[in-house]
Amino acid sequence: MTTLSHFFYMSGYGGYVFSAYGCVLAFLLAQWFIPWRRWKKYWREQMNK
Repeated sequence: MTTLSHFFYMSGYGGYVFSAYGCVLAFLLAQWFIPWRRWKKYWREQMNK
């Protein structure tokens, strides 16, 4: 195995580690995207008044 494949395998725990990183990344993106979308909706409503 190469060094890179050893890194991704992580003694068998690679799937757990990278799925946890993926969940955290999805949560952080949602924390940014949801308020941004609400702000755009609020801004459009204010401009139409």
